[in-house]
Amino acid sequence: MKNALASRTRITTLPLMMATFFMVSGGPFGLEELFAKAGYRASFAILVLTPLLWSLPTALLVAELSSAIPAEGGYYVWVRRAMGRFWGFQEAWLSLASSIFDMAIYPVLFVSYLSRLWPRAGQGANGIWIGVLLIAICALWNLRGAVSVGRGSEWLGVLLLSPFAVMVVVAVRHTTRGAVIATHPAPDLLGGLTIAMWNYMGWDNASTIAGEVDQPQRTYPRMIAGAMAIVIALYLVCLGAVAHFGIPASGWETGSWADAASAIAGHGLEVCVALSGMICGLGMFNALTMTFTRLPYAMAKDGLAPRIFARTLANGVPWLSVLVCAAAWMLSLGLSFARLVLLDILLWGSSLVLEFLALIILRFREPDLPRPFRIPGGVAACIALAVPPTALVIADFVRNRGENLGRFSSLDLGLALIAAGPVAYFVMRAASKTSRTIEAVPEGEV
Repeated sequence: MKNALASRTRITTLPLMMATFFMVSGGPFGLEELFAKAGYRASFAILVLTPLLWSLPTALLVAELSSAIPAEGGYYVWVRRAMGRFWGFQEAWLSLASSIFDMAIYPVLFVSYLSRLWPRAGQGANGIWIGVLLIAICALWNLRGAVSVGRGSEWLGVLLLSPFAVMVVVAVRHTTRGAVIATHPAPDLLGGLTIAMWNYMGWDNASTIAGEVDQPQRTYPRMIAGAMAIVIALYLVCLGAVAHFGIPASGWETGSWADAASAIAGHGLEVCVALSGMICGLGMFNALTMTFTRLPYAMAKDGLAPRIFARTLANGVPWLSVLVCAAAWMLSLGLSFARLVLLDILLWGSSLVLEFLALIILRFREPDLPRPFRIPGGVAACIALAVPPTALVIADFVRNRGENLGRFSSLDLGLALIAAGPVAYFVMRAASKTSRTIEAVPEGEV
């Protein structure tokens, strides 16, 4: 009876796995620019190597720390416990700052595929207002709780993947091979790597709802393994299908999966894939809303954010955090996909480095901490796992230092946001001390 009750009030393995699928991937949407930048042959190599160097170390980190410290707030709690309140705040700051750019990507994807069915969606300010509506829908959905988001992700996943299953089957049965697997004339490997990193990042996001997960010590390792297998297989199978069919790599751009479906199986499948693109935008935004909004809640519980953010509905949802984050994400609508990805990786990658430091420090500081899942190989293995993701983050810094976002370079803007973190911490700490001082004064003496 107790287990049945827990499964109704807490998110279980399959719903969390599908929610994580949307947090990380949401389908092959987003790979279009990788194909165009690198060609199919290099894209295949990138999609195989990136999860080994980028995703697998992160997934192992998440599996160990989520099972050892299954707390609401996830990676923020890990860094705070290992390195103190200052660095815990920086972890949350970087994650929330990256969310401003990350969360604007999914309405862009939604509108780009809706425009295939309704061209006016992308005209004038229509795209902005559609994005606002999408954000509002996801905010209301999230107010229903993590279980609702997880179960909804299961159904959205089935609807999203079905057209691609059809497309792959039809493409593989096509017997005429094109010359599209030849080497790309001028592959932009680092540019393609940046896109692949974005398509494979986000495994730590699921950790922030650990307090709402059923048996987190068992659920997280299983969920991570299942979700990673789905994502890697999906990317490689879809790439192989379009390359086999003979669709030129150079013609890919955001929205091109609908064109590929039309070429492979006709207008009917084109419509279905366009709907899948819309489901991708909706599902990813919805799942990530669930995870990012737990950060202000956890910080408020620690006195590092206004206390009002700790207020929850009866189902445990931090309602004000959901509403405030949704409003902030609306402000970033309208930025271009490529520039959003650059800033997103810049900020999120910096927070990932702190997570690996927390993993290593906790191995030294708390060697006897119960770890239902433990990365084999001891501290040396943890240090070795941290090297490839850190190197990729540095490479991304170097690669994108000349990219601009308006009048500013992406690197300058990213560094400015990183530097603002310590300032925000000391301002919040001073405000928290002032608040406690006022509350300590007897009534009538303020």
